[in-house]
Amino acid sequence: MSIKLSVLDQSISHGREGAQQAFANTIALAKLCESLGYERFWVSEHHAFPVIAGSAPEVLISALGAATQTIKLGSGGIMLPHYSPFKVAENFSVLSNLYPNRIDLGVGRAPGTDMVTAKALATDGQPKFERFPELVSALTHYLWQNETTPLLSPKPVGDIPVWMLGSSPESAILAAEMGLPYNLAAFINHQADPKYIELYKRNYKPSKQFPEPYCVLTIGAFCAEDEAAALLLRLNFEITFYLFITGQHRSGMLTPEQSQAVTQSPQFTAFLQSRDVLRAVGNPQQVRHKIEHLAELFDVDEIMMVTNTYTLEDRMTSFRLIREAMPV
Repeated sequence: MSIKLSVLDQSISHGREGAQQAFANTIALAKLCESLGYERFWVSEHHAFPVIAGSAPEVLISALGAATQTIKLGSGGIMLPHYSPFKVAENFSVLSNLYPNRIDLGVGRAPGTDMVTAKALATDGQPKFERFPELVSALTHYLWQNETTPLLSPKPVGDIPVWMLGSSPESAILAAEMGLPYNLAAFINHQADPKYIELYKRNYKPSKQFPEPYCVLTIGAFCAEDEAAALLLRLNFEITFYLFITGQHRSGMLTPEQSQAVTQSPQFTAFLQSRDVLRAVGNPQQVRHKIEHLAELFDVDEIMMVTNTYTLEDRMTSFRLIREAMPV
């Protein structure tokens, strides 16, 4: 089975002083993924989250473009309710001129943070979540129309692909109605249903830029030479994440040694099991089998993967092994 493979990186940071290394790691990973033949490399937007340094994906994309040659680069995504669509259009128009035909603009409705931070991001203290469809329409208008008021300058190179990111049936229907490619974030919603993709395809209204529907499924993936090592990589991230969301740990990512010392409660075990259904973990053949299964189950054109490990070396190994197990 042949399927396109892509990467979403979240710029894992080890403490406040780790951001510079996190960005250097992201650049190194993008260069590796390009050499391995991955389709695209996206970076996320998160705020006030000590484990993730990537609060300005448009800035990071510029650095990634300078370090790579051919791989498509994008945002996974820009959280549009925080911002002016005109300014986002300007940012990505500049990027498209710097790196022609390589830029994707993924947009989402979610805050990517807590509500205190979301209010701080909004110029008037009021994030525009309820206006998201309107904001997306304004954004595509600025990017895709020859004449706009105000004038978008510089003009983008070609029609920059605008992607709808989501994790719900509502986002799938909105993407369909607007004629946009859809990226279903199964790594966020571990109960995501293939019916979301069915809804998207059934309701799709062709647009000039995208006459046919296009679907990506984004999943968590942890691959190592043997299954036991992959399970440890997954456990390290999940313990850090669980302690963060339950308020027990608010600094950087735990080391593998620290996570193994944490007592696993029944609540954590249930949490972990609920998140494994739509995730690929194991040795290369196990991961390949799961990716192919999910691609067929959801009937998508592409699988995008998030691999949050403590070390860059483990991330690189994971993506290398997956690519070798699933050649172009």
